[in-house]
Amino acid sequence: MFKNYFKTAFRNLVKHKVFSAINIFGLAIGIAACLMILQFVRFERSYDDFHINGDRIFRLQQDRYNEGKLSTQWAGGAAGVGVAVKESIPEVEAFARLKSADGVVSYGENKFREEKMYFANDGFLPMFSYNVILGKKEGALKEPNTAVITTAVAKKYFGNEDPLGKVISLNKDADFKVTAVVADMPLNTHLKFSVLFSYPTYVALTSPDAETTFNWDGFLTYVLLKESADPKKVEAKIAQAVERKVGEEYKKRNESVEYKLQPLKDIHLYSAYMSEAEPNGDGKAVNFLLIISIFIIVIAWINYVNLSTARSLERAREVGVRKVMGSYRLQLIRQFLFESLLINFLAVVLALIIIVASLPLFNSLTGKQITFSLLADVRFWLALVIIFIGGTFLSGLYPAFVLSSFRPIEVLKGKLSKTSHGAWLRQALVITQFAASVALMVGTFTIYRQLNYMKSQELGVEINQTLVFRGPSVTDSTYEKKLSAFKNELLLHPAIKKVTASSDVPGNKVGWNAGGIRLVGSDPNKSQQYRVFGVDHDFIEAYGLKIVKGRDFDEKFGSDSSAVVFNEAAIKLLGVNKPEDALNKKIDFWGEEFTIVGIVSNHHQESLKQDFDAYIFRLSPNADNYYSLKINAATGSVNDVIKTAEKKWATFFPGNPFEYFFLNDHFAAQYKADEQFGKTFGLFAFLAIIIACLGLFGLASFVTTQRTKEIGIRKISGASISSIVVLLTRDFIKPILIAFAIATPITYYLLIQWLQNYAFKTDVTFWMFLIPCLLILLIAVVTVSTQTIRAASASPVKSLRTE
Repeated sequence: MFKNYFKTAFRNLVKHKVFSAINIFGLAIGIAACLMILQFVRFERSYDDFHINGDRIFRLQQDRYNEGKLSTQWAGGAAGVGVAVKESIPEVEAFARLKSADGVVSYGENKFREEKMYFANDGFLPMFSYNVILGKKEGALKEPNTAVITTAVAKKYFGNEDPLGKVISLNKDADFKVTAVVADMPLNTHLKFSVLFSYPTYVALTSPDAETTFNWDGFLTYVLLKESADPKKVEAKIAQAVERKVGEEYKKRNESVEYKLQPLKDIHLYSAYMSEAEPNGDGKAVNFLLIISIFIIVIAWINYVNLSTARSLERAREVGVRKVMGSYRLQLIRQFLFESLLINFLAVVLALIIIVASLPLFNSLTGKQITFSLLADVRFWLALVIIFIGGTFLSGLYPAFVLSSFRPIEVLKGKLSKTSHGAWLRQALVITQFAASVALMVGTFTIYRQLNYMKSQELGVEINQTLVFRGPSVTDSTYEKKLSAFKNELLLHPAIKKVTASSDVPGNKVGWNAGGIRLVGSDPNKSQQYRVFGVDHDFIEAYGLKIVKGRDFDEKFGSDSSAVVFNEAAIKLLGVNKPEDALNKKIDFWGEEFTIVGIVSNHHQESLKQDFDAYIFRLSPNADNYYSLKINAATGSVNDVIKTAEKKWATFFPGNPFEYFFLNDHFAAQYKADEQFGKTFGLFAFLAIIIACLGLFGLASFVTTQRTKEIGIRKISGASISSIVVLLTRDFIKPILIAFAIATPITYYLLIQWLQNYAFKTDVTFWMFLIPCLLILLIAVVTVSTQTIRAASASPVKSLRTE
């Protein structure tokens, strides 16, 4: 029986090569695209799922309020919140605390600036499931001056030597004995580290207050709840514990703080707060791509249903003869389902070939490293089997029932040829296909328009022709003199116009956050929180910040050590409406008085996703985080500038790695995730349209074949080729226009929602819908016309001989 099914299905595929190719190729593209997106979605959703206790681990995320209004949201919180929570809430089994560390790690002659270093308490490693390959988790970070490193760091500093017991140095300020080695971090974790230093060392280097204070922020704190604990109830108890600790103190400043339990596995996709361990993913973007994958596979299945039901008239006689010869309806259903199975199987094989061939391109688009090891992943094959079986039945079941339902008497008498059996369904499916295609095309167009809008806006700060060095971590008491001499030496180069030192540069989230700032003599409850730049005398001029009122820092004024410059957003936060009214006002900055000597215009410190923030520029001539060089490329080579700077760097700051970047590239990197999303969205939207047009091509080919005799009669009656083309094309254009009408309001609503993620956004205009719609309509018309023109151009004599 199955052998007969196979022979019949295979003969049918060979006999109708064009339709078979359209079905197989369309399904293959749909399956390949769907599977690749599903792998991407699975990877994004797999972050931190390898931690054994992951369901019980939560991060304490902090919201700060001024005068009852939300002012800032932090991934971390106060240094002492973990201790307070553990001591007062029995449902908390353990807590882990981390504070970021920065600088140069050295061992002998090996010196490197390491990224992702933290001071961590001894509860960190036992809480998480990072693979410790040397040493023990428990007690590894209990003692002062101990450290845990990854295998990559161990290889970098010690080669093949046993790293345990070796002593490394951080900024030559403190030495640490290596007590454990952890396997390199998996890609799917939000918290990657290279070196962990023991938290007791941080306490020793700073103050004993680092254990319990609520006045120091920026500490990542995680808690492990007991199995019976209710996170909602624990969260309420945390609020009570914090209120007991610092409630009265915050009320005096008219401030408040709230801690929320953030599930570990939600952090990567649903967290974008200040001081994140790394830039996280975007849950909305992942969900959008998931929707696209569903659209694509459904469009491919619709093609199969459309072409199969359209060919029902052609196969009606076959069904009639089979029924007359004794075939039961169930046997016919099995036959047509087997044909669907064969087509879906061939499509799956082709889809696997497409996946293997296009995986490198897909990785470059998404910025992920999905390897060929996915072919050994059981979940990949499970998804493939589900799509294969689901596709076989979903795309094959309706055509099988339609074809098997024909009555042999009507078929053999030719009555069925006059019916419009299944036409309404084909129209509905074509409308569905192109409604999805319109939504995807308009979405792609809007994403690219938003990206171009953000990149083309004036930033209010000059970032071009700017070379930035990472400041030295290893310094001594002569740093101030060395910095001055280093600047003077660089300025001798003809291509270097300005050299300025600062605590931050554009493209960074400003790390110095200061609360409790207010006008001298004002109500302490009116204090606010600001972002603070530490800058030298040349920063504002070098970066082209526009002075609205007042003046810049100037070495002629000996009092500028107690002077500050506000931006426009900062004076509004201060409660002053006009820039001139803020001049010479005195502010209370952590108990010290500073005078506002100037106001600069707002600038985009970060991407245009973020609104203008309130910045205070405070004079810090010895800032050591970043050195910015303003270059005139017309008077010298950039490469020569770098070589000169590197030589001077080695002279003035030995023991510090020479690291640099171009600021425009650094700033543009903020849009990398948006660009990757736009390219990925655009590619799969294009594939969806291609699949829809393949189906339309096959449908047009079949319909024109069915109307060949009608075309011949019309030509003999005097109809022109153009009128016949219009007649045949019109029936296909109607459902596409209906699809436009359906998709436009839905897409408009979704785009408005998506654009709410951006503080500065493009306008949604009518032509943003019109152009994509016209483009899809043009593609559809060309697709249909290739068949209708050929049919209309054929000899009427041949057309009349078709039956």
